[in-house]
Amino acid sequence: MILPAVRDPRLITVHRGGLLSDDDHRSLALWAAECAEHVLHLFEKVEPADCRPREAIEATRAWVRGDLAMMATRALGGHSMGAARPLSGAARCAAYAAGQAACVAHVPEHELGAAAYAIKAVRAAAAAGAETVAGREELRWQRDRLPAGMRELVLDDQKRRNSICWFVFDD
Repeated sequence: MILPAVRDPRLITVHRGGLLSDDDHRSLALWAAECAEHVLHLFEKVEPADCRPREAIEATRAWVRGDLAMMATRALGGHSMGAARPLSGAARCAAYAAGQAACVAHVPEHELGAAAYAIKAVRAAAAAGAETVAGREELRWQRDRLPAGMRELVLDDQKRRNSICWFVFDD
């Protein structure tokens, strides 16, 4: 579970009564797609013929450009999560990251799902004893790519939801 019981109005779009602009929503989606794509190779190494996670990431970018409807983007996110279900470890987490990224089109708060699952993927792929270091390196990589206008909001969101995101955002 990566969504909070009480939603932060800063992560609800303006047209749904929140404070998040459409431009900021798209920035979060692109960042989530970048996080998911960074670990996609961990899925593709195990399932090279399954294109569902890659399609979900591409759909996210298409939605940002206005080339794909939200419902279609979200559906492709669900297909990516379907690719994850029979798997385990890094491959499973990487496919979930891609699915979460596509679901940002529907609910902006899925941005942390993409990031958290990417960190879990890196940790699962790390050598025994190196999981924590690998996770912290991935977290730093992600934070280095945060859109400037979204940085404070995402860092605050990471603190707020760290406990429901498997504590992957610990520094």
